[in-house]
Amino acid sequence: MLSLSDETEELARVRSRTDFLTNASHELRTPLASLTGFIETLSNHAKDDAAARERFLPIMQGQADRMRRLIDNLMSLSSIEQAEHLAPSAKVDVAGATIEVVEALGPQARSRTVNLNANLTSPTFAIGDRDQILQVIQNLVENALKYAPPGSAVTLELATDLELQDALRPTRIDGACHCLLTPVALAESRYVALRVTDTGQGIANTNLPRLTERFYRVEGQRSGEHAGTGLGLAIVKHIMNRHRGGLVVESAPGEGSTFRAYFPAAPP
Repeated sequence: MLSLSDETEELARVRSRTDFLTNASHELRTPLASLTGFIETLSNHAKDDAAARERFLPIMQGQADRMRRLIDNLMSLSSIEQAEHLAPSAKVDVAGATIEVVEALGPQARSRTVNLNANLTSPTFAIGDRDQILQVIQNLVENALKYAPPGSAVTLELATDLELQDALRPTRIDGACHCLLTPVALAESRYVALRVTDTGQGIANTNLPRLTERFYRVEGQRSGEHAGTGLGLAIVKHIMNRHRGGLVVESAPGEGSTFRAYFPAAPP
């Protein structure tokens, strides 16, 4: 008797776990090495140097904050993945959740001299988990604020009662469109779509398919003020997958970016 089995998916999962652990270790190792170096310096020849302390301590605080954000995102991603097979069933006002995020991120936008414009109709109900919907909105807006130039605007819009083809249809003439997550929808399904648009530097078409990969960052945006954990959009994708929703990005270099997250609409 000859028995054959296809282990492609299992091998892919093993590789994915290995890559994840390798990337997570690398991302944690960098700020940890920086902290260790500064601690050794302040413990030895610079222990009585007040100027060195004033210079090093803010850097150390920044590296510690980076590690905390990474660990928080890793725990959040793990928690989302564990419940990803359980679709939420609550009725959530997406417009109200968006207004809450806009108010919370207002100080951050003002510090960057970026206007947050929210063109919303309230209430707008979807089926979902309110905390996770808040996280999706916050991650998308924070991402837009990172790349929006000073004096520009980040615009949030809601569209309701959309069919799947409407939600997937490109809305920008001057950019490439890529669907990062497409739900398997029933013919009668309707969606609530949130659009977050910035006027930043934009993203090349070749980078669009990889934006939701864990720890993936576009070349040239790996350091400096645009540095992040590389998990924000991965978290968004997993949340949208749990909601049986979708995620679309439209962008082109020099033209800014638009991210659209669409949730199953709540019945009237």
